[in-house]
Amino acid sequence: MFVVAAQYYAKEGKAEEIAAILETMIPISRSESGCALYTVNRSVDDPRKFLLYEQYHDRSGYEAHMATDAFKENILGRVVPMLESRVRDFYEVLEPA
Repeated sequence: MFVVAAQYYAKEGKAEEIAAILETMIPISRSESGCALYTVNRSVDDPRKFLLYEQYHDRSGYEAHMATDAFKENILGRVVPMLESRVRDFYEVLEPA
């Protein structure tokens, strides 16, 4: 499994708009064949802070996700310009041998 943990921090006054866009991305992303799990989380202490936790069957599944029109339009085109910061970390799931 290829894992992405993306931390988004919204610009002042943009958190609700970002939340609405991210909510539309959940069913779209979950329907992709390479996606195993796609979860959007919002901080209970700071509503401007979001954590996206995503699992793909492999790296190519994530690359296919980023190539979709929905990702390009909604994430790159709409969400990213409303962020103060965006940090993405990449992982592999450890499985017993």
